[in-house]
Amino acid sequence: MFWVLLFPVLLFVVLGIVFLRGHGAFLIAGYNTLPKEQRDRYDSRAMCRFMGKIMLALAVCMLVMALSEPLAYTALLYIGLGLFFAVIVFTLIYANTGNRFQKK
Repeated sequence: MFWVLLFPVLLFVVLGIVFLRGHGAFLIAGYNTLPKEQRDRYDSRAMCRFMGKIMLALAVCMLVMALSEPLAYTALLYIGLGLFFAVIVFTLIYANTGNRFQKK
């Protein structure tokens, strides 16, 4: 079962690396649905780099959750879930306040 849980972690790591390189903006929901003239107002490279860091943080959270099974330590599952939701809440607040990704 541990190996089944490891696949999403590897997927998030690969996507995180793609985003950190500044590529894959078409994978960011919301951004890819904007009209071209609105997309031009955003710094897609900065947005991709931010999402890459978030993807890697989520991968670490999922790894902590996955390790709870082979180590037979249920507290790791709850710690991983708490961190996962904390990262999501942080991402939503940070990305949607302060016009951080608009070109200057």
